[in-house]
Amino acid sequence: MRPIIIALDFEDRNQVFTFLDRFEHQDQLFVKVGMELFYFEGPKILAELRKRGIRVFLDLKLYDIPNTVEQAMYQLGQQEVSMVTVHAAGGAEMIRRAKLGLLRGSQKAGVKPAKLLAITQLTSTSEEQMREEQLVNASLTESVRHYAQLAQSSGADGVISSALEDPMIHRSTSDDFLCINPGIRLESDSADDQKRVVTPAQAAELGSNGLVVGRSITKAADPVAAYGKIAQEWEK
Repeated sequence: MRPIIIALDFEDRNQVFTFLDRFEHQDQLFVKVGMELFYFEGPKILAELRKRGIRVFLDLKLYDIPNTVEQAMYQLGQQEVSMVTVHAAGGAEMIRRAKLGLLRGSQKAGVKPAKLLAITQLTSTSEEQMREEQLVNASLTESVRHYAQLAQSSGADGVISSALEDPMIHRSTSDDFLCINPGIRLESDSADDQKRVVTPAQAAELGSNGLVVGRSITKAADPVAAYGKIAQEWEK
């Protein structure tokens, strides 16, 4: 599975389903529900998407003390989603406890556990920002490699990173460790607030295991055509 995940960066369910109704074969879609939508609609939006057969990446980027993250993941593990996220910067114990909570929740609900993905460095972060604002002395590449290895050793199934870092991550982790990549743009698109962007074709060449695409699809004049163009590049 190498999905194209559409980021549903909308305010509410009405906007979401008005958008999704433009697509045929919705049971073949994979979407991302992030903070904006989830904090307004809550778990009910996940249930509505699942009813349509749509797979869900729930991207809440948990980052807190280990006990809090474990209990939150216990709740999210019951939601029958395909992927969830934590910040790798939360540390090894937090990631381990997140995985424990996720497994407990999915077992209680009798559903397949979601893949646990750790955020390395956001694709909106530059090396200059990382050094000046986070006071990280390592290079951005070294930071991402460290977080990827930390995430894997702590039980995560993969990372969220720029596709530019995928070859290095794959060399530094096991073959089944996933690299899911936001910061995807078509050649003609604006980078907006992203710093480390690539095209779908470039991501495929770099070894991406899945794309997260938002504005290049959702803000397109013809979202279905834009999705098709991305899929054509990606599958080549």
